[in-house]
Amino acid sequence: MKKPSADISLWTLRLQFLLCWLLFGFVQLPTEQITIFMVGDSTMADKAVADNPERGWGQMFPMFFDSTVRIENHAKNGRSTRSFLREDLWSPVVAKLQPGDYVFIQFGHNDEKPEKINRYTPPEDYRANLIKFVTETRERKAHPILCTPVMRRRFDEHGRFYDEHGVYPDVVREVAREYQVPLVDMHRKSERLIVELGPEESKKIFLWIEPGVYKSLPDGKQDNTHFSEYGASQIAALAVEGIKELDLELAERLKH
Repeated sequence: MKKPSADISLWTLRLQFLLCWLLFGFVQLPTEQITIFMVGDSTMADKAVADNPERGWGQMFPMFFDSTVRIENHAKNGRSTRSFLREDLWSPVVAKLQPGDYVFIQFGHNDEKPEKINRYTPPEDYRANLIKFVTETRERKAHPILCTPVMRRRFDEHGRFYDEHGVYPDVVREVAREYQVPLVDMHRKSERLIVELGPEESKKIFLWIEPGVYKSLPDGKQDNTHFSEYGASQIAALAVEGIKELDLELAERLKH
């Protein structure tokens, strides 16, 4: 005769197996491979790894996704919406798009610089270029995601944070509303992060490098626009936070 404890253990195992079968029977995880294309400027772009502390947040993005997602980062240093189009960096992305793919679009840092004649994009042209990216992405049955530009690290002599992006983040928000495009507000998210860390701790996000640490930077560096590896990871995490808040299908492809 079997002991009662043995019967209970057997039924416990059977119940666990049944619950697992029901769970995986009704919850279908995505299996189709998709590609996330990233277009933007240096804050998003891939950087050389050897003897280089700088990273773009798009460079850190792949570590958040499962094997059903591949990422092509087409962001380039110094590009605005205007120069990205003029240099024919956009059309190769469009040619590769497949139904169900995503395009993350983040410009603004270089569009807003009147002194850079090859980059400067007046707000009305910036708007038109964003609409072009959105429209042509949708024509390929892919999903555009608009991102406002990330913040620079700026504090005044009293330790108060201030913004230098002017009207450009609002242009992105307006296009997102008018064309019903999902918006990840990297501008406001990164501001909250920088302000929360404060004038000193926020240096860790950016390229505040002591002399002699890198051969390529013998005199060190103080850069309040571009990110350290740690900083790029934190900014990428903000984009992932936005994906979850938007409840995109893409959220199901995040690593748990």
